Amino acid sequence: MTVDSSAVAPSAPGGVPTSGDEPQLVQLLTPEGERVEHPEYSIDLTPEELRGLYRDMVLTRRFDAEATSLQRQGELGLWASLLGQEAAQIGSGRALRDDDYVFPTYREHGVAWCRGVDPLNLLGMFRGVNHGGWDPNSNNFHLYTIVIGSQTLHATGYAMGVAKDGADSAVIAYFGDGASSQGDVAEAFTFSAVYNAPVVFFCQNNQWAISEPTEKQSRVPIYQRAAGFGFPGVRVDGNDVLAVLAVTRAALEHARSGNGPMLVEAFTYRMAPHTTSDDSTRYRADSELADWEKKDPIARLAAHLTRAGHADDDFFAAVEAESDQLAKRVREGVRQMPDPDTMAIFENVYADGHALVDEERAQFAEYLASFVEGH
Repeated sequence: MTVDSSAVAPSAPGGVPTSGDEPQLVQLLTPEGERVEHPEYSIDLTPEELRGLYRDMVLTRRFDAEATSLQRQGELGLWASLLGQEAAQIGSGRALRDDDYVFPTYREHGVAWCRGVDPLNLLGMFRGVNHGGWDPNSNNFHLYTIVIGSQTLHATGYAMGVAKDGADSAVIAYFGDGASSQGDVAEAFTFSAVYNAPVVFFCQNNQWAISEPTEKQSRVPIYQRAAGFGFPGVRVDGNDVLAVLAVTRAALEHARSGNGPMLVEAFTYRMAPHTTSDDSTRYRADSELADWEKKDPIARLAAHLTRAGHADDDFFAAVEAESDQLAKRVREGVRQMPDPDTMAIFENVYADGHALVDEERAQFAEYLASFVEGH
């Protein structure tokens, strides 16, 4: 049921290796919730730890759903949902040590949760009231990066500095399958390999880069591209939180032990549109969505917990009640956020004053003054 992902399998037209109808990947928990083993990656978690992973995923999904609703109600300008990718994010996020450093994109809400970033701080940027809302060094979690792929270079440079400092921590950079086509990612791969940087590149292959399928990004499986740069890659079932946790732990240990970078491809699926401004029904079939719904990461862990006798109805009800409370706090907190000073955009542009900025500030102030309340 599990196959060594380092093997090269025949490729489908999109460059995805196949074993029957399924891609080769590391899997420890089947879509039905059955626990299986893998020859290279294993993990032994207590019932409490398993319940913790389930709680993390449920709360993250509930927060994400609330953020989507808030955007639809006009409370947020935009939102990028992680629906379907909870296992990829919680599994990798819980694999990190406190001293490891994270460079996210704009969808790593589950990783942010694992790093102790308040969900309300994530929403401030999407509401337009701040530029991030948290101190990256307080949580070793960098601000969200909107520019596609650039954070991989930031992570590589940071990791090179970690190595020069003699620290034994690791760095992880998140990016999507679409970002794998960016030159920044290729440059990050090159520099990290040449300088033996302790960085893990974590690609969440959610099958769609907005409206472009993965086959438009690579003619070979994404994890195999690491070999061309001289470091190992592995593909993991991104909807299997146990496998993601095991693989990411191993990759981080590989990096922090002085063995250089490693690429993890989490094979998952974006169940929601790319962002709230996207209409995914225009480019993907309902049948595809239905197939991936059967691999839901939360449902499979719930099935395992029930089958193994590690959780009962009271536990599931308690987590659901907690998720409702989180949603309520987020909803109320967003609506209470104060509007930023409109003129603040002109501050801190230059260390000293600048004539052009002064002129633009005056013009904008005059423009705002031209409005009459109620008109």
